[in-house]
Amino acid sequence: MTAAHLSALRTRADVDRRLAAKRQLVRLLYRQGWGKQRVLDLFAILDWMLRLPPPQEHQVWQDIEAIERSAGMKYVTSVERMFIEQGLSQGLSQGLSQGRQEGRREGRQEGQLELVTRQLTRRFGPLPEWATARLQAADVSQLEQWADRVLDAPSLEAVFIGH
Repeated sequence: MTAAHLSALRTRADVDRRLAAKRQLVRLLYRQGWGKQRVLDLFAILDWMLRLPPPQEHQVWQDIEAIERSAGMKYVTSVERMFIEQGLSQGLSQGLSQGRQEGRREGRQEGQLELVTRQLTRRFGPLPEWATARLQAADVSQLEQWADRVLDAPSLEAVFIGH
């Protein structure tokens, strides 16, 4: 998989070199003598890392079919091929969407944490360890509540009451 990653980086802008690299890695994958499931799992990763336009992808599938004919063993059936192609495109799309959502949530939480920490420090001075630990462990809704309480709380401890 390291070789696939390095090949993806080296061939980013050159479809012909990427095709050659993918073909070579596919051949190596089949030469290892691994079981069908391991080959399929590793191929799915390889296929994702080294995406190709449809005409070049078709060439890779022709190579796979030739390798399997010569080996006398069918690793990837036509049904599995269809699932790999559909699953990778759907999985990649879903993964990117989930990643963006998670990134937004984390960014919002980090921003809220930074804001509340600055507000508390400005209002009450340097924060003790217990307050910093509570802030670090808080979720976004807790941080928002504490941000609202900073304005009226008579003490640092009062900001955290109830949570």
